Parts: sequence; structure tokens; C-alpha cells
Amino acid sequence: MPSVQPFDDPGALARPRTERHDLGGGAFVLRHPEPLQPHARCIGDWLEHWARTTPEALFLAERDAQGSGSWRRLSYADTRAQVGRIAQAMLDLGLPADQPVVVLSDNAVDHALLALATMHLGRAVCSVSSAYCRLTKDYTKVKGILDTLAPALVYAADPAVYSPALRAWGGRAPVVLGGDAAALPGALPFAQLLQPRETAAVDSAFAAIRPDAHAKYLLTSGSTGTPKVVINTHRMLTANQQQMTQAWPWLDAHRLVLLDWLPWSHTFGGNHNFNMVLAHGGALHVDEGRPAPGLIDKTVANLRTVKPNFYFNVPRGFDMLLTYLESDDGFARDFFERLEGVFYAGAALPQSAWERLEGVARRVRTRPLWFTSSWGATETSPAVTSVHWTIERAGCIGAPLPGIELKFVPVGGPSQAGKLEMRVRGPTVFPGYRNAPALTAEAFDDDGFYRIGDAGRLVDDARPELGVAFDGRVAEDFKLMSGTWVSVGTLRMRAISALTPLAADVVVTGHDREEIGLLVFASPAAAAMPEAERTRRLRDALLALRAEGGGSSQTPTRALLLAEPPNADAGEITDKGYINQRAVLERRAGEVLALYAPVADARVVRL
Repeated sequence: MPSVQPFDDPGALARPRTERHDLGGGAFVLRHPEPLQPHARCIGDWLEHWARTTPEALFLAERDAQGSGSWRRLSYADTRAQVGRIAQAMLDLGLPADQPVVVLSDNAVDHALLALATMHLGRAVCSVSSAYCRLTKDYTKVKGILDTLAPALVYAADPAVYSPALRAWGGRAPVVLGGDAAALPGALPFAQLLQPRETAAVDSAFAAIRPDAHAKYLLTSGSTGTPKVVINTHRMLTANQQQMTQAWPWLDAHRLVLLDWLPWSHTFGGNHNFNMVLAHGGALHVDEGRPAPGLIDKTVANLRTVKPNFYFNVPRGFDMLLTYLESDDGFARDFFERLEGVFYAGAALPQSAWERLEGVARRVRTRPLWFTSSWGATETSPAVTSVHWTIERAGCIGAPLPGIELKFVPVGGPSQAGKLEMRVRGPTVFPGYRNAPALTAEAFDDDGFYRIGDAGRLVDDARPELGVAFDGRVAEDFKLMSGTWVSVGTLRMRAISALTPLAADVVVTGHDREEIGLLVFASPAAAAMPEAERTRRLRDALLALRAEGGGSSQTPTRALLLAEPPNADAGEITDKGYINQRAVLERRAGEVLALYAPVADARVVRL
């Protein structure tokens, strides 16, 4: 395949270079030979720079909440002015500096302004997934989170949605609400934060920020218990953007225009994408849609209007968009008109989805589309690896960015031969979990590498510069009764491809059983099929997987098509859009039993 260069710019992408250093015993470390270059002191340095050099350029935009269809737009100068006013209001409130500002609601311009103002003062902000308030009437989790965070101030946009959770919490922190703050006695309206005139005290606080100051607290995704609080420092976040700039030099030469739904309560949307726009003076349009029934149509409408030049999403998001792209050439032309590349992360992209996207692109444009991906975690701010060259198919997660050391350590004994756990060390790795020294100590090995919990392998053992392939979560893999290890990540991707177009996603079963099974989340296409055709296609997919070989560890013998989609409130799917395998298996224990019942269940297709 010829090299694809975004913007037809021959200098858009750095040449792939990776060095391998063997440690013995099958372990080795990958490093980029280029050192990390100097980077910003803190997040606010980016805002100050663009407000000074391109004050009228668009930074933030969102649809009018009243449904008029118009967009609220803020330039860099507008943003800096409002950030200064909000920062002053926070100083006037006398908020304790060592406690975070907590945001409970979804992505929005006001959310961004409050977060930027908080960080401009050298204080930490924590955006909490809105699902803890929106999708339940049991506020146990959000109460536990707020108690753990001990916020200096809590903000939420819609009083009707978030006031019940705040009443249930009953905390003593000041509350700021968008809209009618009178819905919660004692709450302040957000508009009140914009009233003060900025004083020199804001600049003094900003000047005092040091790179290792806490910028954000992010919560780990978890199906049970209270999530861990991950410290993100200014150094982590600014270093990560510099690393990406060295891999993607086009960021300094071509202005980024994004439409993005990915939640700021997670590192993909809140750190990778938001910071990439801010670091390079780009424009971010907040997408109130998302890959979910009833909301994907909003994303489609926004994409028609914004026509971004780069698009970030999770595989589930691309899968839902493909239904519209394949059926509407007008939308496809709008979507691909200015698009230079698509970036997938959060979960592996099925090869079938890659090929469908390429097929639509070829129908409506002549230039090839650049596909790219990355890999990392909340604890790594987030990117550890990046694909900054042309790849021919899904599966590669890139190579280590400058300044990163990526260690591979053999997992288990002979029964799991070849499995390599990945561990990370570098300036973008977190210093620890907040107020949790024991958990922090457990997270690192004796050499100071963060144990990320994922497995990987070289795409080509002889050419490390060709990158790393994701090999699943170490903890998700399990043994069959025979003692054979099942690589869940590898099988999941094969199964999704074989089950096209039936499957939106799959969960692999079989722990301590004789055979592997699949719980299959139905796609929109599957829901529209007659039952007999669904059954036939399920059986054909199982036969195709068996024909590919791989032995018992890669050959499912039974499958059950689930009628209910994954439930985010129950922890089955995260805000980033990927399946939580463990949570699904726990919640759907009845369906797992049906897969293996001695008396055949009519819903189960078996070989």
C-alpha cells in the first residue's frame, strides 16, 4: 500500500523508528530513539498563547440548548476572558485550594470554561461520568465518589437532572447549577461566576503553577465499588501533547477542526482530544449526540454541518455511523469532504468495519483515507503508542512515543507461552492514585514501570518499528477445563468479523468449562432480520471460525444472540463505548448458563 499522508503533506507524519533492548528471559523494552522535546509548563500556557496570537480564531462551539439549531461559539479571546472571570469568582468564594472542583454533567462549553478556570488557578478538576446521575435513581455510587473526592465546589448543568443526586448526597460544598439554580436551595447560578472582573490575583495564581501540580483527577472505569482516583499532573498532559506533535508534525502546520462526543470524564475525550485542539489552536465542536439509539441522529446532523478534518471515535461509534454512511451518499460526501484521517481507540476496530469505511470513502472521494490508532490508559494521560505511518489493516496500536519506555514481560508459564504483559515508564505516567498509597505501590513494578494490565506483541519480531499489536487484557484471559489458555482479545476480534453484520460486539465465555461460547450483542442489522436468517448466519459464523483453526482455545462452539443491548448503568459498557467483559458475565449469568445447559435452549445456536 502506498504511503497515505494527511493533508497531502509529505512532512505530516514522522518516520517510524523504534529501538529494542532485550532484558533476558523473554522480556524486552521498546523506546523511540528521539528524545522528548520541551513542552508547555501547564495547560493554561496553551490558552494564553492562542488568546494572544490568534484571538479571533474559533475554539469552542456547541448547539444552542433551546433547540434553535444555531451554534454558540467562543473564540480564544472570548474563552480566555471568561476563564479569567470564573477564576476570579472562585477566588472570591474562598474555596479550599487542595480540594477539587467536580463536574457531574456532560460535555458543554460551560463545563470547559469551569475546568480551564480551575486549572488556571493551579487547582484540580474532576469530571465525573454523568451516567452516575442520569441513568439511575440509586445514587449510592455518586455519593461514594463525592465523599471520596471531598470537592471544594460541585457543578452540574441541568438542575432537573442533577438536583436529585445532589440532594441525596447532602454534601457541604457549594453547588453551581446551569439554568434555574433555584431548583436546589442554596445553589449558585453559573452566570454568577461570570460577573466578577478579573484581578491580578488570577495571574499570580497562574504564575505559581509548577509542572507537577495536579491538573485533573480522573476516575477509573469500574463495574463494582468506588473507582480509583487517578492523578493527572500538568507535566503529564503537556508532555503527552508534545509527544503526539513529534509523531504527527502536521498538528503544527494544519489547524485541527473536530466534532467530538467522547466524554471529558474519560481520558480519550478529556485529555487526548480536548488537549490536542487546545495545544494547537484548533476548533472543538461539542457533539451532543453519541453512539446510542436516539442520539446517533444528532451526531449525523452535526457531522453534516461541521465537516471535521479529523474524526476520533470508538469502534462502536464507527459501527453505528456506517449504517448512515452506507445508505446515504449525500451524508457520506459531507462526512468525507474535509476528512484527512480517522482515529479509533478505546477498543480494537474490527477489520470488517475498517473495510466498510474504506468502501464508502472510495465511493465518494478519490484520495485514500488515513487510518490511525493509539493505545494508553487513564494513568498514562493517555497515549503511550501511536500509529504515525500507513497501515493496511486494523490491529496495530502503534509504536512508543518519544520519552516512553514500553516493557514486555512474559506472562504465566508454558500454558500461556508467548503472552507478553506491557508495562510503561515515562513523563506521562501518573504519580499515583489520590490518597491511596497501597494501591499506588501495587500499580508499579520494582523498576518503576506502571502495570497497565494489557498484553501486546510485536507486529514483526524482526522489525520493531512496524509497531505493536494489542493482545487483550491479561486479566480477561482464562483457562478451559483442559488447562488451555483462551486469548479473549484475539478471539473477540475474530468473532466480531465472522459475525458481520450480526454483531455489534461479543463477550467470550468458557472459564473452567470444556468449550468456548459467545454472548452476541445484536447489531441494528440483526434486529431487522427474520429469526431463521439470524440463526443460519450465527451457525455459519461458528463454522467459519472452526474452519480457520486455532484449536479449542480459539473455536467457539455455541452462541446466543442477546435481545437487550449492553447496559451502561450496570457497568456493561463504559462512556468510551467498549464492553466490560467481566460486568457482562456477572450480570448475564443466566444467559451463560443457557449456553451450557444440558437441555438445549431455543435461543442458543450450537455446533
